[in-house]
Amino acid sequence: MKSFFIIVSFFVLSSCDNLNVKKTSSEAILNEELQTFNWDDVDVYPSFSVCDNLSSKTEQQACFQNTLVSRITDYLTKEDLVVTQDINDTILLSFRVDRLGKLTVLQVDLDSITEREIPNIKRLINQSLDTLPKVYPAIKRGQQVITEFNLPIIINVR
Repeated sequence: MKSFFIIVSFFVLSSCDNLNVKKTSSEAILNEELQTFNWDDVDVYPSFSVCDNLSSKTEQQACFQNTLVSRITDYLTKEDLVVTQDINDTILLSFRVDRLGKLTVLQVDLDSITEREIPNIKRLINQSLDTLPKVYPAIKRGQQVITEFNLPIIINVR
């Protein structure tokens, strides 16, 4: 019995090394989390209320972009644009949606002919954004975040 007690004591004392707890600082945990964090993706894309019932992220993104493009296109269609030559151009619109859902145009890339024929095109695009319904910002890990998008808009005036 005495030998059994000695053997058990030996195993208990030798296993104490396995019980050492390694302390990790909060800074090390934060650095590890930042390494695995995908900065280019959001959990929920910016949206309009008409896009709320969609379940997948790709459907939400497509709904947001399609709604935005159709609103801009509808606004430009209602304008009485007079041109001296036919215009068939794709405008690349870069914009930002901030944490409050405010949509801001960052840049409008268009052909020089389009800009010459429709000199107020940038103003018209900005005005079309003023008529948008409420924009809900993107969400990343439960926080509202700033997002930037590029959208092509086809301009066809004859």
